[in-house]
Amino acid sequence: MLDDLGIDVIEAGWPGSNPKDSEFYRLAREIKLSHSRLAAFGSTRRVDVRVEDDLTMNSILKSEVPVAVIFGKAWTLHVREVLRCTEEENKKIIEDSISYLKDHGLEVIFDAEHFFDGWKESSSYALDVLKTAYESGARTVVLCDTNGGTLPTELRDIVRQVRRVFKGALGIHAHNDAGVAVANTLVAVDEGARHVQGTIIGLGERCGNADLTVLIPSLSLKLGYNMLKGKAREKLRRLTEVAYHIADLLNVSINPNHPYIGRHAFAHKAGVHVDAILKNPKTYEHIDPTLIGNERLLSISELSGRSALHYFAEKLGIKLSKDELDAALREIKELEAMGYQLEAADATISLIILKVTKRLPRFFSVRTWWVETLDLGRVFSRAIVSIDVNNETVTAMGEGVGPVHALDEAIKSAISKKFPELADIKLVNYKVTVLDSNDGTAATVRVYTEFIFGDKNWATTAVSRNIVEASLKAILDGYIYLLATMSGGRSYQI
Repeated sequence: MLDDLGIDVIEAGWPGSNPKDSEFYRLAREIKLSHSRLAAFGSTRRVDVRVEDDLTMNSILKSEVPVAVIFGKAWTLHVREVLRCTEEENKKIIEDSISYLKDHGLEVIFDAEHFFDGWKESSSYALDVLKTAYESGARTVVLCDTNGGTLPTELRDIVRQVRRVFKGALGIHAHNDAGVAVANTLVAVDEGARHVQGTIIGLGERCGNADLTVLIPSLSLKLGYNMLKGKAREKLRRLTEVAYHIADLLNVSINPNHPYIGRHAFAHKAGVHVDAILKNPKTYEHIDPTLIGNERLLSISELSGRSALHYFAEKLGIKLSKDELDAALREIKELEAMGYQLEAADATISLIILKVTKRLPRFFSVRTWWVETLDLGRVFSRAIVSIDVNNETVTAMGEGVGPVHALDEAIKSAISKKFPELADIKLVNYKVTVLDSNDGTAATVRVYTEFIFGDKNWATTAVSRNIVEASLKAILDGYIYLLATMSGGRSYQI
C-alpha cells in the first residue's frame, strides 16, 4: 500500500537485531514493488569490532536491499558516555560503516542521531560528523531530533546555519515528544531539507514520529511539493484509505480528531458553521476533504438543525417537506432529551429521516434475544438471537470475548442467512457512556457503535437503562442502515 501510495523509501526494520526482522527481509525478496525501494536500518559498527566482522553491517548486506539507513552519534555526550570512545574514534566508526556499505553497492542514508542536542553542546563536532558521513559516501545526511525536544524556532535557526556551510543533501527526522514533529519537519523543509522521514499516523517510539498523513497533504497541497510519485493527485486521494487500512492491520485506532484523515476532521456542528458550509465549504474548511479521501460530516445536535437535516436528506436522495423536516427535528429533540448524542451518529440520523419520510422498509424484527457470560476454563460470552423475516423465524448463536461481541456475531449470523451481502460487515468501535440518573434509580447508558463495510463506514447510537439492550438497538440500527442504503435493488446510497 505504501508503494502504491508513492512513498520513495520504506525503512522496514533492523535485520540482525531480532528474528522477526531478519525473517521479514528474507520474505521481502519476493515482494515486487513498482516504485518504492526497501531500506534496511541499523547502527554504525561497534566500537571494538572491525567493520567486516560487524553483525549489523553484514545483516544489512544479507537483507539484499538497495538502500541502507544507518545512524551514528552526533552528540559528544553519547560519544563519551554511551560509546565510551574518543570523538575521533566515533568519526572513524562512521567513515568505516558508510564506506563498507557503499563499497558493497548500497545507497547509504546517514541518520545523525541526536543532531540538534549535539549541535547545542558542540556545533563544530556535530558539523564534523555530517561532513565525515558525506565525504564517506552517504547520499543523504539526516538531521535527527531524536529526543523530540527541539522547538520549531530553534530548529529553524540550526538548520539554516547548517545549510550555509554544508552542501550535501539534507534530511529531517523528527520525534513528537514536544508535540511539534510535523512543525519541525515543515520548518526544516522550508530551510532546504529535501528528504523527509516519518510514519503513517505518527506511529513510533514514545510519543511517535512525524506523521506522514499530516506531512504529505501539507507539503503537497499547501507548499506545492510533488510528494507522491506518479499520478500524485490520484494517489493523495487514497491517503485516508491507506491510513485506516494500516491502522486496522496493526489493531490501533485513529483519533476521530486526527488532522486531515480523522472522521471528525471535516465535521461541522454549530448552526452558523453548517449554514455557511452549505453555501460555500471554504468558509470553514482549510482544504476540500475529497482531495485526501476523507469526507465532510455535518453533525446533528442542539446547535444545528434544519440545514444539516436537509444535507443528510440530500445525501439519501430525499427532498424533505416542511412537515417531514419538523417531524425529524421533533424526534431528534426527544431523543436528545433522553440522553442521545447524535453528533457522530450519522446512520442514526439517516434512519430518522427515512422513518419520517416513510421510506424505511421493515427488513426484519427481533423476536427474542438472550446473552450469557460463562467461565468454563476460559471466560467467554454467548448470545442467541431470533429474528422474523417475511413471516419466517431465523435463529442463530454467536460467541465472543464479551456480551456485545457475542451479540453482534449472533445478529450477523441470523441476518446474513436472509441477507448474505451483510456477512462482511464489521463492528469496529464500541463505546459506552454512563448518564447520571436524576431520580435515584439505575443510571441510563448511551452506546455508540461504528461499522465498516468495504470502503464505507457509519455510526449509530442508542440509549437504555440496560447496557445490553442499548447495544442491541445500536447494532441492529447499524445493519438496518446498511440494508436501507445499499445499492442493488434499493433506493438510497451511502
